[in-house]
Amino acid sequence: MKNIKLMSLLGITLVSSAVLAACGSNTEGSKGGSTTQELNLIETAEIPTMDSVLNTDTVGSTVMNNVMEGLYRLNLKNEPELAMAAEEPTISEDGLTYTFKIREDANWSNGDPVTANDFVFAWRRLVNPETGSQSAYMMEDVIKNATEINKGELKPEELGVKEIDDKTLEIQLVAELPYFKDLLSLSMFLPQNEDYVTEKGNKYASSSDNALYNGPFVLTKWDGTGLSWSYEKNDTYWDAETVKLDEINVDVVKETSTAINLYDAGEIDSMKLTGEYVQTKQGDPDLKSAPTSSVFYFKYNQERNGQPTPLANENIRKAISMAFDKEAYAKTILQNGSLPANGLVPSGLVKNPSTDEDFRDENGDLLIYDKEAAKEYMKKGLSELGVDSLKLELLSDDSENAKKSSEYMQGQLMQNLPGLEINIRSVPFKVRIDVNSRQDYDIQMAGWGADFADPINFLELFETTNSNNKASISIPEYDALLEKVNTTDLNDLDKRWSDMIEAEKLLLDQAAIAPIYQRYNAILEKPYVKNIGKHLVGPEYSFKWASIEK
Repeated sequence: MKNIKLMSLLGITLVSSAVLAACGSNTEGSKGGSTTQELNLIETAEIPTMDSVLNTDTVGSTVMNNVMEGLYRLNLKNEPELAMAAEEPTISEDGLTYTFKIREDANWSNGDPVTANDFVFAWRRLVNPETGSQSAYMMEDVIKNATEINKGELKPEELGVKEIDDKTLEIQLVAELPYFKDLLSLSMFLPQNEDYVTEKGNKYASSSDNALYNGPFVLTKWDGTGLSWSYEKNDTYWDAETVKLDEINVDVVKETSTAINLYDAGEIDSMKLTGEYVQTKQGDPDLKSAPTSSVFYFKYNQERNGQPTPLANENIRKAISMAFDKEAYAKTILQNGSLPANGLVPSGLVKNPSTDEDFRDENGDLLIYDKEAAKEYMKKGLSELGVDSLKLELLSDDSENAKKSSEYMQGQLMQNLPGLEINIRSVPFKVRIDVNSRQDYDIQMAGWGADFADPINFLELFETTNSNNKASISIPEYDALLEKVNTTDLNDLDKRWSDMIEAEKLLLDQAAIAPIYQRYNAILEKPYVKNIGKHLVGPEYSFKWASIEK
């Protein structure tokens, strides 16, 4: 869920020795010489946690995808393929009971076998309200009793998942779901070794040495807070023969100028390119463009410290939502092929089951740039609030691109909306996750990348009771539509589709959020890097099939 999977949006004269030391360790893989199977990469944010139950972000999801494994994993064609599951499940006639066999050769990195109980334990822990997982909603209305357990009405032991024997797992669903298999490769559906988690207690997943792995790689050199980590090939992995890379070194580099210098110096092998730097690489054969399902938007916090904020006013939200030029932003700030977004559900994600029309095309542009209309809404909103002016805070990541984005939006909003003052608050990504969870903000530029190819994955974020809401958005009619989408509509896919269409219209008609852009990635990648899996849904990357070929 590509989670909130909150998404994150250092020229260089001198680079810190720590960065160069880690990035430069692959002296043969990156710089020529022999074909050492070692890859050097960067991330723009830290790992917040390695606990799959508590993970809320894209970086964590990507890391877990490469060191852990669920019943399925996404392959290079973005299709779910068997992973911990030895074979496709047996499904009951009513489509509600799935029985999986776990691989006999599936083991944890400490040598323990992966068992059905590992899934039972992890999933119960996920939905247990005492855990406080922001991803528990992913099992609500999916696994039997998950919703009631998360509300505290039933015990975790009553979750519809049980161990038939060590290698047989039974799952009971609330309703027949067209996308259930897709869910099973996501981080919140990963297994956990009960004995190990219990033994470690509060130390579990606090560092690479305090976690277990059952995926293609094991995590190393991560102290829980640091700006670097490594993946090393997991020799206990059931499909270790497929894994070509011996090691992957990762450093957090927040400034694109720093990263591009490292790339040009041969210190890193692949990186995302942002802003004006894309233009400097036009014509470079290493430059590639890759679409994503990630949509970024303004999220308006309607309640702060127990009190309504000015953003509880619909006219103020509409004013801000229509006061910035999205196309100019995409072209002048992002410059990576990203497209302006006038709806929440991204283009290219899913098509109408009957007409094959793309959801975005069918629902059209719902919230567009119109600065004259924005001014009128602002006047109405200020009048309703009984004030002449308004001061709001825009919460932002502290990466180079995020700062440029915030400054652009600050300029647009203050220029086009007289009486509005915007102050920027730039914080590290991990801090923004905490600030979001406490609802200690006014406006933030948030993002969501699809976990699975269905519009509900975006729409459910803003249900009143969704743990990812974190903005006090509450629209009863919207909630009622999504209730039907997740229950009675499952027997009529055309009705389900039309209700999702209507729900998105309702959400944006009230400007509960303000879509900004759908992200495309501009990627620089050395020609000798092969088969890094780039995913439209769920985790961003898979390294299981990657290799260095010279």
